[in-house]
Amino acid sequence: METVQFDQLFSGISQLTIAVIGDVMLDTYWWGHVERISPEAPVPVVAVDRKEQRIGGAANVALNARALGAKVAMISVTGNDADGILLKDLLTEQGIDTGYMVQSDERITTNKIRIISRNQQMMRLDAEMTADLAVTDEVRLMAAFDNCVNSIKPDVLILEDYNKGVLSEAIITQTIERCRAAGIITAVDPKRKNFFTYRQADIFKPNLKEVREALNILGEEVSLAGMEQIHAQLEKHLHHKVSFITLSEKGVFYQHDTARAIIPSHRRDVADVSGAGDTVIAVASLVYALTHDAALMAAVANIAGGLVCEEVGTAAINKTRLVSECKRLLGNASS
Repeated sequence: METVQFDQLFSGISQLTIAVIGDVMLDTYWWGHVERISPEAPVPVVAVDRKEQRIGGAANVALNARALGAKVAMISVTGNDADGILLKDLLTEQGIDTGYMVQSDERITTNKIRIISRNQQMMRLDAEMTADLAVTDEVRLMAAFDNCVNSIKPDVLILEDYNKGVLSEAIITQTIERCRAAGIITAVDPKRKNFFTYRQADIFKPNLKEVREALNILGEEVSLAGMEQIHAQLEKHLHHKVSFITLSEKGVFYQHDTARAIIPSHRRDVADVSGAGDTVIAVASLVYALTHDAALMAAVANIAGGLVCEEVGTAAINKTRLVSECKRLLGNASS
């Protein structure tokens, strides 16, 4: 077992440059309290105390990578609207390069409005478009991607798919092909629509529900033998390097060549699972880029996903706490 010095590992992240491409969104929170039921309909009346807007979707992946110290560029398409401007400003404030984001008159910026009382979500309102990009916007996005690759030469490209139309089949295929040619690691967080389009990526990170739906697998039991079969089926379709499958409360599974394991989750006081997948793919991509060690990647990302579930709403990982938890839970020998 190779010794891992976590302080050194995480300090190395500052030397990495990451590009994230995918569906960005605003996460809007209306926090309030409920004291009565509406006389107009049998629904609670939420008296709004405060409003908050956070970075969401693929932009939250970028935020998590930035929180760990990486240099980060965001590549996406937003609407030419107030929400798009606000989202871009929020990213810029966090030190994320927004020079490769495209505004479109044909689309609106996704905004998920969550109404919360007593730390419980009462309702969610979604303003969004889910159709694939128009051809003209697709061309503009690919031009922005090429500009990004040529300008900053990222170590990793993370493709973050929320089924909102930015990652069309053409965008997925072209970006992965160009990254392979340029020696850029590709990490994918897929959704069902284009699940089998992400061929020849380095890291493929679906959740178990998505995998079972895509492969038409029934059953609830999770076993190492069953997960190995899932990896074999995915590899047959995708020809990728690493399967990294999140298993909800059961932890994560990884397989790279013949190395594989189910890593159980660590006990947490779960407040909200929103955005946990964003944290997991960001952390996994960074650790893999530094080490090319799938076992260490999975172990660290598993801890990170649990930590952010203790926060209400989407939240970036706390680097200091993650380092501390890695030392506590993994010791100095985990590889």
